[in-house]
Amino acid sequence: MIFPEKLKRGDTVGLFAPSGPVSHEDALLSEQCLKDMGYHVKVAPGVYKKLHGYKAGPGEERAADMHEMFSDPEIKGIFCIRGGDTSSHMMPHIDIEVVRKNPKVFVGYSDVTNLHVLFNQKAHLITFHGPMVRSNMIRDYDEFSKKALEDVLFMDREHVLENPQGVPFVTVRGGKAEGRLVGGNLALLTSMIGTPYEVDTKGKVLFIEDINEDVARLDRMLHQLRYSGKFDDAVAVLVGDFGNSENSADPSYGLHELIADFFQDYDKPVLDYVIAGHCYPTSTLPLGMNCRVDADEKVITFLNE
Repeated sequence: MIFPEKLKRGDTVGLFAPSGPVSHEDALLSEQCLKDMGYHVKVAPGVYKKLHGYKAGPGEERAADMHEMFSDPEIKGIFCIRGGDTSSHMMPHIDIEVVRKNPKVFVGYSDVTNLHVLFNQKAHLITFHGPMVRSNMIRDYDEFSKKALEDVLFMDREHVLENPQGVPFVTVRGGKAEGRLVGGNLALLTSMIGTPYEVDTKGKVLFIEDINEDVARLDRMLHQLRYSGKFDDAVAVLVGDFGNSENSADPSYGLHELIADFFQDYDKPVLDYVIAGHCYPTSTLPLGMNCRVDADEKVITFLNE
């Protein structure tokens, strides 16, 4: 796996819209935000596009924007502006050789899960499940999230993941395991099963997160991953944030109760309350990197080998 060249102040970065559109005002604020962080900025044309109200242009055009950013030798890192629902439209148009030959920092989450999985598996590129510019940075970019992103982007050989102070990881199943970290948004992971883009969890640590999903729907999605062998193949599971995911039928049985029940017979390490995903603050996770999980001691360590 390739850990991309580290960013430094004064580098040029790309601002990219892989999925949903943003307002013209938020596009300008996002560009200025990256400049205020000390970077020169190139903005992909799709950042200013809107198609049918929910797409940042056609998938083929967004893929072309991405190719241009990976190919541009001046651009050292690519920041996604937001998620959405249609990154899947890009997938058949992506030339993975462009990514493989031009490894660089790539940051995003949510609907960006499709791209993380593809880049990890086909380009052997470590990518970063972390804050997006419009979604997380232009307003209320808290110090924890900022430091968590920089700690991972600029890490050396080892990084111990930390939650915000006062929020410990919770052991669902004990034990120790080590493998490369994969995963992301649960709805995206399940939606890509049966396609050429589904996640491979064999020998991997699987991370899942989501937002705005009823517990009953999460239950169904977890079982879909189980029946497709994704949990059996994985060596450990990290459960991220599931904001605004309630049980409308029985509020006393929420997400964490579901997780405890679902994994009660699982014989591999499972840690809950990993504060990463659609949450404020949020940690940044290096997807594709070797990850050591000690669920007994509640320690998650990333190893840059």
